[in-house]
Amino acid sequence: MGSIAVVDYGMGNLRSVAKALEHVDVRGRVEVTQNAARIRRADRVVFPGQGAIRDCMGELRRLELDEAVREAARNKPFLGICMGMQALLEFSDENGGVECLGLLPGRVRHFRDGFAEAGVPAPGKVPHMGWNAVRQTRTHPLWEGIADTTSFYFVHSYFVELLPDDLTVGEADYGVTFTAAVAQANIFAAQFHPEKSQQAGLALLANFSRWDGQMQVPLDQAR
Repeated sequence: MGSIAVVDYGMGNLRSVAKALEHVDVRGRVEVTQNAARIRRADRVVFPGQGAIRDCMGELRRLELDEAVREAARNKPFLGICMGMQALLEFSDENGGVECLGLLPGRVRHFRDGFAEAGVPAPGKVPHMGWNAVRQTRTHPLWEGIADTTSFYFVHSYFVELLPDDLTVGEADYGVTFTAAVAQANIFAAQFHPEKSQQAGLALLANFSRWDGQMQVPLDQAR
């Protein structure tokens, strides 16, 4: 169990994430914080968020949290949610193009550009908002007890281009196929919102609260 720090950089429904974590981790301590030292001391770190990537990166730097987030993502069980997933990548097309934290390779694109490149009509409104099935492309401790193609709740206009098989652990479709969950070493990050995904989301958060940061399965093991 231990302590879980939820990174507060002024964006997203942080209290909902914290309450969901408290619900599944009643013996642990969940703290929403802007304090870099507390983030470094926590046993686990959650990096959530909603909004625009330029604001996200700007606030991380203004609050001097960017290095604390990088350190946590290298050294302890780390969960990125929505914007917290996109910010881990190298580059986002949002806001005219923004360099992100660069902890994972990959690019974030707007759905309309993805539809145009794929030559497909928009399957619905953008942002992509609502429930969507996630295919578990690789086994991971955070999928434990969650059936393949379980639906999770999404809210986003930008998507992560399909990443290599050794990084992607979940895919979803919305006109184009995109990486819905990514994992590398002690990092797990999801485009969907576990805190809004009812029992499946709570199960994933409970798995995270127990996770030791090890993949525990061969990188080439697929479902």
